[in-house]
Amino acid sequence: MKRLKYIIVLSGLFIISSCKKTIENTFVNPNHPTTVPAGLILEALLTNMSDDLVGNGPWDIVMLYNQYWCKNYAYYGSNEYGFSGRGTFDPYTNALKNVVQMEAEAKKGGAETVNPYEAIGRFLKAYYYYEMTMMAGDIPLTDALQGASNPTPTYTSQKDVFKYVLNILDTANTEMASMISAGNSELAYGDIYYSNDLSNWQKLINTFKLRVLIQLSSQSTDADLNAPQQFAAILNDHSKYPIFESSDDDLQFKYISSNLNPYPLNPGQYSDGKNQNMAQTYVQNLTTLKDARVFMTCDPAWAIVDSLNVAPTDYRVFAGGNTGIAEGTIRTLSAGGYLSFPNWKRYYDGYVGEPNVIVGYKEMCFNIAEAINRGWVSGDVETWYKTGIQESMKFYGLNPAQTSFTAYFLQPGNGLGNYTSYPFTFDFNAYYNQAAVKYASGATGLNQILLQKYLAFFQNSGWEAYFNYRRTGVPAFQSGVGIGNNGKIPLRLSYPTGEQTYNQTNWQAALQAQGFTTDDINGTIWLLK
Repeated sequence: MKRLKYIIVLSGLFIISSCKKTIENTFVNPNHPTTVPAGLILEALLTNMSDDLVGNGPWDIVMLYNQYWCKNYAYYGSNEYGFSGRGTFDPYTNALKNVVQMEAEAKKGGAETVNPYEAIGRFLKAYYYYEMTMMAGDIPLTDALQGASNPTPTYTSQKDVFKYVLNILDTANTEMASMISAGNSELAYGDIYYSNDLSNWQKLINTFKLRVLIQLSSQSTDADLNAPQQFAAILNDHSKYPIFESSDDDLQFKYISSNLNPYPLNPGQYSDGKNQNMAQTYVQNLTTLKDARVFMTCDPAWAIVDSLNVAPTDYRVFAGGNTGIAEGTIRTLSAGGYLSFPNWKRYYDGYVGEPNVIVGYKEMCFNIAEAINRGWVSGDVETWYKTGIQESMKFYGLNPAQTSFTAYFLQPGNGLGNYTSYPFTFDFNAYYNQAAVKYASGATGLNQILLQKYLAFFQNSGWEAYFNYRRTGVPAFQSGVGIGNNGKIPLRLSYPTGEQTYNQTNWQAALQAQGFTTDDINGTIWLLK
C-alpha cells in the first residue's frame, strides 16, 4: 500500500511537470529568438557607432558644441551647451550590454577563448569607456554591467578608467596579432567597416590608442600611465603596433540611400535648411588662412557678395554665425543674407553624402605631429603635419597636385539642383608657405597643428574637436549669452539624473572624490588638472 502511494505521488508529479512543460511550450513565441548570432550583434554595434549614441553623427548637436554650425531659429533648439547629463551613460544601456552579449554568444557558438568577436569587443569597450570618461570624469566601470546583481555600481576614478582603456587596447592588439599569425585573420560576418579583415582592426586599435594617449598631455608626467612612453612604443615598432597607413584605413561609416541610412542633411531636409548656418569659429579660421575648404563646405553670404560686388569665391564673402550671441540676432543676420549656409550642393543634393569618419588617418597624422612637437617621440613633425593637411584637402576634392577647381553655389531664389559653377584656383604650396600655415616649431607650431586638426575634424570624429579645445584652448571658441551657462564653455557633462535617485550614495561619493560640491558642468576633471 505504501509503495502504491509513492507510485501515485510520482505519477502526479510527472503529470504536473508534463502539464507545466506543455503550458510553457504553448506560450513560446516561435518568432521571438532566444539567441542571436554574434555576427548579427556586431553588425548592430558597428552601425550604431555612427549615430548619436555619444554624439558621433555629422550635423549632430555635438557638432554644434564643436562650433562648426549654429542654429538661428529657437523653435528648432538653441546654441546653448546643454550638458546636463545628455546621453552621458547611454553606452551602458545600449552598446556595452550588447558587447557583453556578443562575447557570450560567440563562445556559445563554439568560438575559442581568444576570438575575433572578443578582441573587437575589447576595442568597443575601450571606445565607449573613453567617450564616457571624457564627457563626465569618474564613471562606473569596475563593477558595472552586472545587471540586477549590482544595480548600484561604484564609480572608478578617471585615471583608473584611462589605465583600463589603455590596457584593454594593448590586450586587443596582442590578441589580433595572435589570431592573424595563426591564420585566423577574418571574422565570420558582421563587419560593415573592414569586410571582416582583422589586420585592419589591429591598425584601428593602435591608431585609436594614439588618440587616447594624446588626450593625456596634461598628465604626461604620471608614472602609472606613462603616456609619452606608450606613444613612442607604438610609433617605434610598427610590426608590433601597426597603425593607419592612409585614409583608406579610416574607420568610416558610409551612407547608402534615402530609405536605408541617408546622410543627415539631404533633399528631404531642404525645407529646414534655412534654420541653421555655419559657425564663425570654423568659417573665420578658414577665411583668415585663405583656405579653399570654405568653398567646398559653405555657401557665400549673398548680401556680402552684393555689397562688395565681388565674385562668390572671394574669401571675404563667407561668414559664420557667432555662437555666443543671441540666437535672434543670428536669425536677423541670416535672413538678411549676411551669413553662410552649409554648401547646398555638397550637403543637400543627395542622400548618400560624404562618409562619417569616426577614427581617421588625418587625425592620426596631427596626433603624431603633436606628440613630436611635445617631445614625446622623435620624428619629422612637419611631414606628419603637412600630410594631415593634405589628406583633409583631398577629402573635399582639393587634390594638392592640382590648382584648378570648381565651386558650386546655390544662388538666392534657386531650388536644389539649380547650382551655378564658379571656377577658382588654389595652389596648395602657396597656401602652405603662408607664415600662418607653414610649420614654425615650438608653441607656435603646436597651435598650428591643433588648428589644422580642428579644421580636419569638421563634421566627423564626434566629440574630438570639443575635447581638443577643452584640453588646449585651440582654436578659441565663441562664448557669451548664446551658449547659456552664464556665457562659459562647460568643462564636462553632468551625470544622468537617474543616478541621483537610484545610485545616490555612489554618485555623491564620486562628486566628493573629484572635489565637486555639486554635479557641476564647470568642474575640472582629473584629466585637465
